Amino acid sequence: MSRSTTPDPRDFLDVDGQLTDEERDVRDLVRRFAADRLSPAVAQWYEDGRLPTELAKEFGSLGLLGMHLNGYGCAGASATAYGLACRELEAVDSGLRSFVSVQGSLAMFAIHRWGSEEQKQAWLPRMAAGDAIGCFGLTEADAGSDPGSMRTRARRDGTDWVLDGSKMWITNGTLADVAVVWAQTDEGIRGFVVPTDTPGFAANEVHGKLSLRASVTAELVLTGVRLPADAVFPEVIGLRGPLSCLNEARYGIAWGAAGAARACYQAALEYSLSREQFGKPIAAFQLTQRKLADMLVASDRAALVALHLGRLKDSGSLHHTQVSFGKLANVSEALTVARTARGVLGANGITVEYSVMRHAANLETVLTYEGTEEMHALSLGAAVTGLPAFR
Repeated sequence: MSRSTTPDPRDFLDVDGQLTDEERDVRDLVRRFAADRLSPAVAQWYEDGRLPTELAKEFGSLGLLGMHLNGYGCAGASATAYGLACRELEAVDSGLRSFVSVQGSLAMFAIHRWGSEEQKQAWLPRMAAGDAIGCFGLTEADAGSDPGSMRTRARRDGTDWVLDGSKMWITNGTLADVAVVWAQTDEGIRGFVVPTDTPGFAANEVHGKLSLRASVTAELVLTGVRLPADAVFPEVIGLRGPLSCLNEARYGIAWGAAGAARACYQAALEYSLSREQFGKPIAAFQLTQRKLADMLVASDRAALVALHLGRLKDSGSLHHTQVSFGKLANVSEALTVARTARGVLGANGITVEYSVMRHAANLETVLTYEGTEEMHALSLGAAVTGLPAFR
């Protein structure tokens, strides 16, 4: 009989033991980059409310932008490898994963999946390299969970299209060289590839955020934006187009939330072993150990869900409601872990010196973007009962 080894407190269920060599290589590459380049500076970026634009080319040089797409300069990695990259980035900060996710799973995926060959050739190689930044214009101030009620409109004028309207809460909006914009037309909702230097296009940064501060958020305003006929995605009409992109992004979020949960649990564990009160580390007290046990269970459970979703996606059998399961479960787990970890760290937990309050604040945004907690719960409810309750 073989003797079992003591579980690793950082990966108690040996979730990463299920990874392939290639997947471990991706994990290690991103983890090293995160430790060397991102972790030392992210607290200052968060406090300053900015994200350095040079990170785009650095992410591109690592092959992280659109890494799960094939061709056009993209890495063609597995869905699980992409998820691992999201996990390691969000273990540092949600804003970093959000940049990569919006670039690759929203803007690039939209062009890769629905664009013409000319659109793909024009944008994807540059975006994969980080030489061009993209954003994704779907949400509006009055059309969040109900994108079908969007007011942005595209009308034909001769052979051209003319777009008018606005989009809100758009990640990378003021950094972007190209925007994928969804608009109402006489035929239904359609997607457009909009170079941001087109006359009539403006992006206004959203200030005063208390969450996701190491990320650029903007309002897009389109006033008589005139585009040639070939700017529209040639085939897809209706919400099927944008929702397919959101499903890609939500998949990455499920992995990213697992990274945030792991980071908060590990921060609390390390702190509790070094912080002494009443003559011993606070990790020796029963109440603290219960908190650590709960955080451990939640963190590893999120990691298991993410890995299983990755395996399903790589096999081609992942359903969009299973992605909703992952987004709903893992973000909720991560937020609970972050709040608990903040308590373990006491007053130190509210400072930028430690990551837990930053993660807790970020996760409040992650809870509601790419589909609110309520919408994903309703998606699961409809899946198991066959009775949609959205309207």
